[in-house]
Amino acid sequence: MFITLIRHAEPEWVRDGLSQDNPPLTARGHRQAHKLADRLEQEHFDHVYVSPLLRTRQTAAPILDAQRRGEVIEPWLEEIRSPIWQGSPGEKAEAAYREERRRPAAERWKGLPGGESVRDFTDRIHLGANQFLAERGIFRIEHDLPVWHIEEPGDRLAFIAHAGTNSVFICHLLGLAPTPWEWERFVIGHATISRLEALTLGDGFTFSLTRLADNSHLESSDHTY
Repeated sequence: MFITLIRHAEPEWVRDGLSQDNPPLTARGHRQAHKLADRLEQEHFDHVYVSPLLRTRQTAAPILDAQRRGEVIEPWLEEIRSPIWQGSPGEKAEAAYREERRRPAAERWKGLPGGESVRDFTDRIHLGANQFLAERGIFRIEHDLPVWHIEEPGDRLAFIAHAGTNSVFICHLLGLAPTPWEWERFVIGHATISRLEALTLGDGFTFSLTRLADNSHLESSDHTY
C-alpha cells in the first residue's frame, strides 16, 4: 500500500489587513497547485480524498482535473479549528500564535483560546483515521506495536489536506504518540508531497515514511510554509 499526503498550497490568511477564517489560495498558491498537478499527472491513484476547507479544494482542483476524477471530500481531514477571527486585524491572530509558542510544553495541549484544543484535534484525527481505514480493511493487529492488517496491500491512496492533519496521520500510521506541536514536529511546507509505504512483516504490515515534504517540483521562490 502506498499513501501520498499532499499539503494545500499557500492560502491568503490576511486580505487588506483583515483575517480570513477559510481563506482561498494566493496567486502564488494557485501556481503551486498547478505545479503539483504537473508533478502528479502521470501517477496512478486508486482513490484521492480532499479536506472540506477551501484552500485544499482549490489545491485539489487542478490535480483532479489532470487525473480526470471527481472531488471526494473526507470531513475528518479538516485542520485544527481556529478561533473565529474573520474580519479582525491580522495582528490579532499573529499575537495569539506568538503567545501559544511561549507556553510550557504541557500547556500547549489547550490550543488557542476560543479554538479547538490540540488534544481534541489529535483525538479527532486519530479517530477519523481509524474509522476511515477500518472501513477499507486496514486496522492495527497489535496494540503495542504498529503492525497492521491490510486487505488490499496494492492500493494507492492520496490525501490533500493540511500540515497538522498530515502530521497526525503520519504519526497514526507509524504508531507515534501525539505531541501538542505536530506542526513543528514535521515541517511540511505548502504544496509538498509526503509518502508512506506498507512493508511486509511476518504477521502483517508496518508503514515506512519514505518521503517527507518534497517540494522539488517548485521553484525556490515558491517555497512557502
